Amino acid sequence: MYSEEDINSAVAAGAMSAEAAAEFRSHMSKIRELPRGSEENFRLINSFNDIFVTIGTIILLLAVGAIGQAIAGVLAPFDAYDFEMTDAAVEEWQTTSALRDSLQMAFAGLFVAATAWPLAEFFTRRRHMALPSIILLLAFVGGTFFAMLGAGMALVVDGNDTIGALTLSLAALVSAAGAYIHWRRFMVPITVAAGAAGVAGTIIGLIVAAIGPENMVPDIIFGLVFVAGLVVWAIAMRWDFSDRERITRRSDVAFWLHLLAAPMIAHPIFAMLGVTEGDNLGVGAAVGVVAVYIGFGLVALAIDRRALLVSALAYVLFALTFLFREFGAVELNFALTALVIGSALLSLSAFWQPIRRMVVGALPQNLRDSLPATESAIRTAIEPSVA
Repeated sequence: MYSEEDINSAVAAGAMSAEAAAEFRSHMSKIRELPRGSEENFRLINSFNDIFVTIGTIILLLAVGAIGQAIAGVLAPFDAYDFEMTDAAVEEWQTTSALRDSLQMAFAGLFVAATAWPLAEFFTRRRHMALPSIILLLAFVGGTFFAMLGAGMALVVDGNDTIGALTLSLAALVSAAGAYIHWRRFMVPITVAAGAAGVAGTIIGLIVAAIGPENMVPDIIFGLVFVAGLVVWAIAMRWDFSDRERITRRSDVAFWLHLLAAPMIAHPIFAMLGVTEGDNLGVGAAVGVVAVYIGFGLVALAIDRRALLVSALAYVLFALTFLFREFGAVELNFALTALVIGSALLSLSAFWQPIRRMVVGALPQNLRDSLPATESAIRTAIEPSVA
C-alpha cells in the first residue's frame, strides 16, 4: 500500500506528475466510492518484512533492557529479606530495595533509548519502514521517560509524594523534549502525539504537586485529564485544518493526535457518569452514556475522524447491556447490544459520506470552510486539475 506521503514524494522526485497524482486520487475515490482522505489512511506495514523487523526489534530492545537491569543489580546489591530483621534493618532493606528498583528502571530505560536511536537511523531514516519506526519511536521516548524517572527516584529515595509528582513531571518533560528531537531528525507522524502526551503529563504532574497529592480526588484527576484531552484535540484540529484534503504528512500527525485525545476526553466523561463503577450504573447514567456517544458520533462525522467513536465503544457497550438487562432481556442482553452497535457502526461506515454531508451542511458556513473537505468538495478540487 502506498500512502499519500509516498505519492507526494514521487511527485517531488519527478517520478510522477502532479496531474497523474490527481488522476490517481480521483480514480481511487471513484473505485472505493469514498475519498482517500476519508479512509484515514495511515501506513502501518509495507510488507511482511515490516513484521519480521518489528519482532527482531522488540526482542533486541527487551534484551538490552534486561542487560541494563542486570548492571543496575550489580551496582546496587542487597540481601534477601529476613523475617528476623530488626526494625532498623527492615528500613535499611526497604531503602536499598527502592534504590535498586530505581536504578534498574533508569538503566533499562537508558539502554533501550540508546539502542532505539541508531536503529531508527537505519530502519526509519534510510528504509522508511512504518511499523518498526513506530516501535522505535515509542521505545526511544518511553526509554527516555523511564531513564529520567528512575534516575530521579534514585536521587530522592526517601522523598514524599510531592517530590514524586515533581519527579514524574520532570521525566515527562524530558521525554517530550526527546520526542521533539526525534521529530526533527526522523519526522515519524506519531512523534507529535508522543510529545503532546509528555507535555500533558508534565503539566498534570506539576498541578498535582502544587495542590498536594494528599488533596487529590478522582474527580480532579479526571478533570485535568479531560482538559488536557481537549487541548490535544484542539492541536489535532489545527493540523487537520492545515491539510483539509489529507494528502500530506500533516494528516497523519493529526490522526495520532486524535487517537491520543479521544481516550483522554472519553474516559473522564464516562467515569463521571459512573460507568467505571460496574453494576452501580443507573438507568439515567446509562441513557446519558448513549446520548454522549451520539454526540461523539456527530463530532466524529463533522471532523471526519473516527477515534472518538472507537475510544468510547467499550463504555456504550456496557451501558446498552445494562439497559437491555434492566428492561427484561437478561439472557440476550449482550447479543442485542452487539447486534445494535455492530449494525450501527457498519451502517455508519457504509453511509459515512452522505451522513457527513448532512451533518456538515447544518453547520455555519465559516465552520464548514475550516473543517476537512467533504466528498463533493474534494471531487470539485480534483476534477478541474485532471480535466
